[in-house]
Amino acid sequence: MNKLEILNKNGQLVVSSRKVAESFEKEHFNLIRDIENIFKNEPLKIEGLKYFIPTTFIHKGNEYKEYLLTRDGFSLLVMGFTGAKALGWKIKYIDAFNDMEQSLKSVQPKLSVELQAIIMIDQRTTDTVARLDNFENNMPLFNTDCKNLQSLVKRIGTKALGGYRSPAYKDNSLRAKVYKDIHGQLRRQFGVERYESIKRIQMEPARKTLENYNLPMFLQDDITLLNNQISILGVN
Repeated sequence: MNKLEILNKNGQLVVSSRKVAESFEKEHFNLIRDIENIFKNEPLKIEGLKYFIPTTFIHKGNEYKEYLLTRDGFSLLVMGFTGAKALGWKIKYIDAFNDMEQSLKSVQPKLSVELQAIIMIDQRTTDTVARLDNFENNMPLFNTDCKNLQSLVKRIGTKALGGYRSPAYKDNSLRAKVYKDIHGQLRRQFGVERYESIKRIQMEPARKTLENYNLPMFLQDDITLLNNQISILGVN
């Protein structure tokens, strides 16, 4: 006696048309013909896949047509088969479908509970990470961050003044105006009274703001004038 094989295809219970042909002692090509005759009926043109799922199989290097029959497709096909042996196979297949469905139902609730637990844990973890990220990003700058910005302000200002040895840099009043303007641009950009109030998440934009700093024209003119005057006089 051939072994009954009910397959689980993506949650859909099916049986191969080849297995049905073997069980009911029919030629497979004749069974394919019977299936396609049923499939041609008008009501099944739309819902065909509910009953018969077309596929193929390989035999001796050649590809042949095959169908996977759902429970409804199997019932529809074999209702016309007659004889004591046919009746016995019908019952066996129906029992096999029932057993497989019961097995799936007994497993699904357990999987569902486990899956829900995993989803819940994952969600809690995601929420915790999000809260930590939000907390860290909205923290004020660390002391090391402030020192880095101070160092960058000094470097940008020194360059704008023409370097440490430049007359403009040595002019305390002009140097103070340049540093004040750099700090002012940083405060305006981030809407803070002190640059120490900038948030950690804004550290990189703050650095880019400083690196892209441009002197206002009146300060640039004062620096150029002072450096050129001293140079013309030959005073270092």
